[in-house]
Amino acid sequence: MNKYNAIKTEIDGFVFHSRREANRYAELKLLECAGEIKDLELQPVYPCEVNGKLVCKYIADFRYICTKRGNVVVEDAKGVKTPLYRLKNKLVRALFDVVIVEV
Repeated sequence: MNKYNAIKTEIDGFVFHSRREANRYAELKLLECAGEIKDLELQPVYPCEVNGKLVCKYIADFRYICTKRGNVVVEDAKGVKTPLYRLKNKLVRALFDVVIVEV
């Protein structure tokens, strides 16, 4: 367990930081099998660079393509929105024009 009482959970050989994240993965796998989404990625990395210098890296929980709309969706299974997460969220939005969906 970590400081937020999240319990690591394993599904399909992947270890997730929380049950919420693992459950969302299971839901997304079903949506992928149903053809609702495609190209499901786990933990895509967004290197946040300013003036050529790496400030931090944001690691999302999931990234996939919604087949109906054709848009890329970036998700984070959040229980606690820490100040660091909020800052990284703003950086990702500013640098990559990506809106993170919090589930």
